Amino acid sequence: MIVWLASYPKSGNTFVRSMLASYFFSKDGSYDFSLIKNIKQFPHGGLFQKLGIDINNQSEVIKNYIRVQDFINKSGSIQFLKTHSFFFNQFTNLNNTLGVIYIVRDPRNVIISFSNFMNFSTEKTLKFMIEGKGDGLTWMENWSNNYNSWKIFKKHHKYLLIKYEDLIQKPDKIFLEILEFIHKLQNKSKIIINENKFKNTIKSTSFSNLQKLEKEKGFPEAHKDQNTGKIIPFFSLGSKRDWTKSLDENIILELEKNFNQEMKELGYL
Repeated sequence: MIVWLASYPKSGNTFVRSMLASYFFSKDGSYDFSLIKNIKQFPHGGLFQKLGIDINNQSEVIKNYIRVQDFINKSGSIQFLKTHSFFFNQFTNLNNTLGVIYIVRDPRNVIISFSNFMNFSTEKTLKFMIEGKGDGLTWMENWSNNYNSWKIFKKHHKYLLIKYEDLIQKPDKIFLEILEFIHKLQNKSKIIINENKFKNTIKSTSFSNLQKLEKEKGFPEAHKDQNTGKIIPFFSLGSKRDWTKSLDENIILELEKNFNQEMKELGYL
């Protein structure tokens, strides 16, 4: 069954994917970018095309979300899937979903990272985050709706909320919480941590090491600047992103006004 790694873009999803890929798909917890291929994105055009679904037909894509997940779950093993979609009734069901790990980040820092990643102005990214956006395969909705929609899994005891800020500051503590959550979802009695793999995972997926790997080998999910053709680094500033030093006051006020309730709930205000 599927464990969803859900988030709004540029909120730490790739960080969590890297940690899980390192721990579950390597021999000793040593990470390299090839491991992340074990945790695919959903929806992904290739999966739909494999089943003969026209990815250019939006209604057909949405109608077949569950069918594709049924196909994924035929293996009978736990499947980690990344998504930036908000949750809606046609997206998934309890038969296919083992649990949800939702990763959230202060939207005032999200907007900086997202603008850099997409090579957008902060004004354009602000509009994107407030109005919501879908591309035919993934329906992100706006930042607050994306965050709120996945809470529905709380009542089924299948939901874990991870704050990016905690993950950066206390990676070992938060990753242990993630492993314990996954263990609990599988109804296993006692969790046994492979201490060597755990330590290597924390070390090899540190932000500084991810930056080093990207500089040496490149990261397949990085974008090109449409004007210059140069690759925009995916792992750029990480925890050094500081909205208080680089974000225009008007942008800050708009984010805090539109997402006030959620930001207070999360302790960002």
